Amino acid sequence: MKSGWNALAASMVALTLTAQAEVSHTTLNNGNLVMQDIPPIPESVVADLSRYQNVRSAGFLDWTREGSGVYVSTRFGNVSQVHRVDFPGGARRQLTFFDEPVGGLSRQPGGDRLIFTMDAGGSEFAQLFLLDPTGNEDAIMLTDGESRNGAVNWDRKGERITYLSTRRNGASNDIWMMRVDNPETAEIVFESPDGTYWYGADFSADGGQLLVGNYVGNADSRIYLLDLETREMRLLAGDPEDPSSNSPWGFDRDGEGFWFVTDVGGDFRQLAWQSLEPGSKPEIVTSDIAWHVEGGAVNDERTRAAFTVNEDGFSRLYLMDPGTRTFKPVTGLPTGLVGGLEFSPDGKRLGLTLNTPTTPSDAFVLELGADALAHGEMVRWTYSEVGGLDTDTFVEPELVRFPTFDSDSGGPETIPAWVLKPEGEGPHPVVIRIHGGPESQARPSFSSTYQMWVQKLGAAVIQPNVRGSNGYGKHYMSLDNGFLREDSVKDIGALLDWIATQPDLDENRVAVYGGSYGGYMVLACAVHYSDRLKAVVDVVGISNFVTFLENTQDYRRDLRRAEYGDERDPEMRAHLEAISPLNHVEKMNVPMLVVQGENDPRVPVTEAVQIVEALRERGQDVWYMNALNEGHGYRKKENRDVYSQVVMMFLAENLADSQAKGP
Repeated sequence: MKSGWNALAASMVALTLTAQAEVSHTTLNNGNLVMQDIPPIPESVVADLSRYQNVRSAGFLDWTREGSGVYVSTRFGNVSQVHRVDFPGGARRQLTFFDEPVGGLSRQPGGDRLIFTMDAGGSEFAQLFLLDPTGNEDAIMLTDGESRNGAVNWDRKGERITYLSTRRNGASNDIWMMRVDNPETAEIVFESPDGTYWYGADFSADGGQLLVGNYVGNADSRIYLLDLETREMRLLAGDPEDPSSNSPWGFDRDGEGFWFVTDVGGDFRQLAWQSLEPGSKPEIVTSDIAWHVEGGAVNDERTRAAFTVNEDGFSRLYLMDPGTRTFKPVTGLPTGLVGGLEFSPDGKRLGLTLNTPTTPSDAFVLELGADALAHGEMVRWTYSEVGGLDTDTFVEPELVRFPTFDSDSGGPETIPAWVLKPEGEGPHPVVIRIHGGPESQARPSFSSTYQMWVQKLGAAVIQPNVRGSNGYGKHYMSLDNGFLREDSVKDIGALLDWIATQPDLDENRVAVYGGSYGGYMVLACAVHYSDRLKAVVDVVGISNFVTFLENTQDYRRDLRRAEYGDERDPEMRAHLEAISPLNHVEKMNVPMLVVQGENDPRVPVTEAVQIVEALRERGQDVWYMNALNEGHGYRKKENRDVYSQVVMMFLAENLADSQAKGP
């Protein structure tokens, strides 16, 4: 037995091979999980992976009205729900009890009531619900139960909200406004003229104006000012003729300008302020920071601000004085990812979610000083369970950069990637995990799944940020657009070349794993690199760009066309057909696992069905699982558990049988 491959993996191989011929179709979880050509899951696998599947997390959502407690999202049953925690390390008291996971949450300014989102079966047609956590009444649905709703924004009195909704025609992302005490008052305040996203970001102090964001694509977003009385809309930032990314934060203290993040002045997104006077230009605040500014928050009095910066994948937290525009990094934080920033009602504390490579997300509170830039200690409020695992044995990711295929002809010099390696000399089998988006970014976050692969399979896990990924500037993100789409696939070919140069990695035992756009990437890898791969795991992936664009939900079709190209244009349609994996199944000669959710609104189930059918017509075995009560990925624990067990079996079977390189 080669180094890096333990006895458990070998036993799983034997069990799965024995069971392979016993079953071709079965259902689990009350018939909601359909399994085709997947062997029975041995009890030994279920038992051995149990600890990894019982890791929890707790994300910071908001403060209680008085600011003495916090609301968090965590799971004690099958799905995540809203809980209240009243002091650091205190019990998590559950407030919602639904069969579906609760999404975003926002507390009423100056009040107790909460608005949260929730969909059904992963459909993403989220509804808005109003909950009074101080009473015994059930949550009230505010929306129509059919449309897609989100992006809730309260006015400063806590009386009205604006929100994005497709209620008008099912396709347009309009801005609606409602008095929460009377849902019958819901009305459109702005009709979207196209298929892009429009949302309210902040009410002015007098409630008469609304700062509006318009997301056109990952490189084109704009900011407008809407007069709620006249319904006049005025462009503030962003130019349709010269696109840039512009994301609104909110009005300043005096209501004379607004804070936002923009890349109009360079390659990275920077924090800026701009006057509301017509013709004004942005004044860049963070020009000295050569990385993306990400999320941020301002306190109710608009006298404090906080923001995070994505520094090569890690988060750095800053405090800022909006009056002087000075900012300072917060010191003493664990190295990891920071998000969910929210000031307490009195502005004296900052709530956030912190995630590190070896600890799951938990809610923390940063004590602040009298000065806007001063801070005290970071206090941990939740301690999420890790299934009894010894996290001291977890491997921390290493950032590497490998050369790509076109560095001498205008391409990027290197591609960044995060690598987790097991102990021992190897050579270790490799799982390449390709992110989706396509403009997402692999970051050094906690993953019990990757640690499970490292410890139970003895496999190295590599997460590349191929061209088109976020976090490295708008130029890098543009390098896979339109007719350049397959250049990102070639980056995986360059990664395979790099793996072959690493003595502790086995180039003969490599699997690729990816979801959504990452699912397209792994299918494309099967087309181009079947002879260099041992296994492919496609999760809710795109198999044909044309059918994907034609069948994805109406409300998001134009957004995807902005990224992938418009299939209605004959030249682009021909290109999309040419690069679609479905049209090259004869080149796919590698074991395949396809995972799908029946209710997926983004990548419809037909994308999975057609690739599975095409491969089976060629006589190729394909493991296929489809959850009838899920959408774009699995959110219910009972389904996720089976899914991770099947992935482990599949990888164990296909990565074990190969010869290590070298004598």
